[in-house]
Amino acid sequence: MARQEQVLQLEPPHELKFRGPFTDVVTATLKLGNPTDRNVCFKVKTTAPRRYCVRPNSGIIDAGTSINVSVMLQPFDYDPNEKSKHKFMVQSMLAPYDMTDMEGVWKEAKPEELMDSKLRCAFELPLENDKTSELSSLPKSASSSLDDGEAKKIMEECKRLQMEVQRLREENKQIREDDGLRKRKVTPMVSSPHSSSSQAMMKEEGLSTRVLALCVLFFIIGVIIGKLAL
Repeated sequence: MARQEQVLQLEPPHELKFRGPFTDVVTATLKLGNPTDRNVCFKVKTTAPRRYCVRPNSGIIDAGTSINVSVMLQPFDYDPNEKSKHKFMVQSMLAPYDMTDMEGVWKEAKPEELMDSKLRCAFELPLENDKTSELSSLPKSASSSLDDGEAKKIMEECKRLQMEVQRLREENKQIREDDGLRKRKVTPMVSSPHSSSSQAMMKEEGLSTRVLALCVLFFIIGVIIGKLAL
């Protein structure tokens, strides 16, 4: 028995285009529309599952609604001489009214209940820079003057930045010199009272020691004289 005709409306209907450069992830969008009055289960499959990430890759589309499926091509080394052989297939079936387990429904589905659509993949390199094409269409003198004007502005900006850097360096050097001079002036003022007070304390300690030593000496002499008197 022949399979049913696809009820989902695919946009694009036959080909997914991926536009480079392919040094980063490139995403193509596939729109799935359900024009029927029944919910529809769907799955998206590919012949190169390691090269693509599909979100969502399965689900249910409610009656009269649509969803967008993001097909993300992983980075790779693009060879313009190599044609893409990758293909995608959108498989669908009418959802049972009493459906509770979608995976179980797919396992129990009969071949005549399944519908599918196939899409091929195409890789495209980006077109030439729009700006370059616009400049090439201008008269030669106009494009030359535009280039000269841009170059002059860039040179002036570079000179201005260099002068600003030099000025900042000189200011920084002057600040360091002023700071060092202030430190040299402040250090004697701070250390002078401290050193004088330290010297005064040392003198007082020395005087006290000598007075104490004389007192002890007089005491010993007095004891000796007292013993001799006895």
